[in-house]
Amino acid sequence: MAKAINDQISFEASSANAYTAIGSWCERTGYDGSAAFFFEQANEENGHMLKFLHYLNGTGAEAVIPAIDKPPGNFESLEATFQFGLKSEQAVTRSIYDLVDMTEQEKDRSTYSFLQWFIIEQIEEETLFQTILQKFDLLGRDKLAVYKIDQTLSSIRSQVGVSK
Repeated sequence: MAKAINDQISFEASSANAYTAIGSWCERTGYDGSAAFFFEQANEENGHMLKFLHYLNGTGAEAVIPAIDKPPGNFESLEATFQFGLKSEQAVTRSIYDLVDMTEQEKDRSTYSFLQWFIIEQIEEETLFQTILQKFDLLGRDKLAVYKIDQTLSSIRSQVGVSK
């Protein structure tokens, strides 16, 4: 179980790094609302990594701080950044579910209980990205629509009920 959680620590660290890179791209491209959104996402992923790290340390296992691969640094559009984010969140969800399956097989009730927060978190994260991507379908993809979407990102968390 400790190895699987260390793998999750690496996954969360990679997600934080990717969101930082996306935020940087958004900032360079002039999408200030999206840059702030992705920098906040990076902070959240870092927080998730720390939750796993503290959990392992608290059980007496060794939390391993991972090396991080370089994330993508350029995107073809603002919409592509959110598609990347949704795919990333879906991969994290699958990984969390795999951990839950492992806890059930090993009858590790404390880790099972610990992971319940992450299950709810992932539902919220996927919903958040899906909601943002729906904005492109609703408002369009022309420059004015993309500008409007970018501007709304500072308040999107409250619109979808994500509590951070």
